[in-house]
Amino acid sequence: MNNTLAIARREFRAYFNSPVAYFVITVFLVMVGILFFVPFFAQDRASMRDFFALVPFLLIFFGPAITMRLIAEERRSGTLEMLLTMPVRDTDVIVGKFIAALGLFLVALLLTLPYAFTVSTFGELDWGPVMGGYLGLLLLGAATLAIGLFASSQTENQIVAFVVALIITMFFTMVDRFAAFMPAVAVPFVEFLSISTHFENAARGVVDSRDVLYFLSLTALALFLSFRALEARRWR
Repeated sequence: MNNTLAIARREFRAYFNSPVAYFVITVFLVMVGILFFVPFFAQDRASMRDFFALVPFLLIFFGPAITMRLIAEERRSGTLEMLLTMPVRDTDVIVGKFIAALGLFLVALLLTLPYAFTVSTFGELDWGPVMGGYLGLLLLGAATLAIGLFASSQTENQIVAFVVALIITMFFTMVDRFAAFMPAVAVPFVEFLSISTHFENAARGVVDSRDVLYFLSLTALALFLSFRALEARRWR
């Protein structure tokens, strides 16, 4: 556990010791602010529903941007081999890097709270759905970042890692859009695979245990595949 936390601290500091964290967080906040508040002032209700509908689609791009360097850069520079020769387990490396990425996303998420307080000044904001929505975003972010970490574990090229993570995340986010073109028997399975389907309840402030289990399972699967990729490299 100490090794995991040490790696997480190292990676988290690395984000803020370079322009990466500041750039990603700034662009994320600006895009959310513009895309949320421009239509918000055109409506006559204090609600965060549009905010929670918007962020999952932005995560398609920002999740891969956060994770693309985590393992790919270490493979390119040769420091991954040095790291694997140290007395740390592959799980320490994967979980530590994941915690660092999740920490960065959590910072970005916390910095959007002023948006909610701003909305509350325009009317009576129901904070129950807001907190449920933020919990859903945290679970969604964890799954997205785990997918990005898996993509980063497959290559030493950060751009390739970004594109692979982008494609996978986009698939899970938008697969339900193709349900209308599929046989009726396949629709329930397609909807089950969709991140959007499982996030809809959270966006309304409803925390369903089945949705929580889905996001945790997707996160665990992506982390497991990342671990196996690292394990295979160790024995190669």
